[in-house]
Amino acid sequence: MRYGLVGAGNIAAAFVRGLDEPVGIIDGGSGRAKQLAEEVGGAACADLEELAASSDFLVLAHKPYQLEQVAGPLREDDTPVLSLLGPTTLAELSAAYPQRPVFRALPNLAISRGEGVTALATTEGEPAELAEEVRSLFGSMGWVYEVAESMILKVNTISGVGPAYAALFVEAQVEAAIRQGIPAPLANELAIRTMRGAAGLLADDDNTLALRRQVASPGGLTARGLAALERGGLRGAFHDASDAVLSA
Repeated sequence: MRYGLVGAGNIAAAFVRGLDEPVGIIDGGSGRAKQLAEEVGGAACADLEELAASSDFLVLAHKPYQLEQVAGPLREDDTPVLSLLGPTTLAELSAAYPQRPVFRALPNLAISRGEGVTALATTEGEPAELAEEVRSLFGSMGWVYEVAESMILKVNTISGVGPAYAALFVEAQVEAAIRQGIPAPLANELAIRTMRGAAGLLADDDNTLALRRQVASPGGLTARGLAALERGGLRGAFHDASDAVLSA
């Protein structure tokens, strides 16, 4: 299956690296398409028509507001469409690309290293072999969850934004550690490796309460730290962040 990407930003780059095979790419003049194509042995295409003609699947990774602008030159084309355009709905995709299969996926950046989480929504009646191709595609880059389209942005409040939240959590830990006198490089390494190990423990047991209890002895150091986080409003902050993402 040959994939052609419209766009060469961060999610397109993650897709290309996770796919790890030649692709066709086009950008808006940034030059990133050429760089990405060279990285995986693909080709930067001169225009949309050339990209579509050389692709079995058209992958939309441009800005959502560019939907009509990109679709215009491809009205007569029938290449199936896979959208990575965050808020753009299947109905909007079908209107822009009529008479062809359309799929909507929201992967996170970890697809670049085979550990991504992707929410997938499809329209009823799409060819079964194409739907399975999309599932297998993202399955090869991590984990894929097929959900009702009404749920896809809600799922995104965990998986899509999660890597940025994790980065912020590490930053906060590192800043606190530096304030206590730990050198910045050591604090950063400790925080990242601890988070990686904690994620592995949770993946093994799938029980957040059990892990907290294993680490935190009653009245001990960890218990005091957890209590401070609760007093600081950590849970409420996550509720506010989830609401903010969905209200955009």
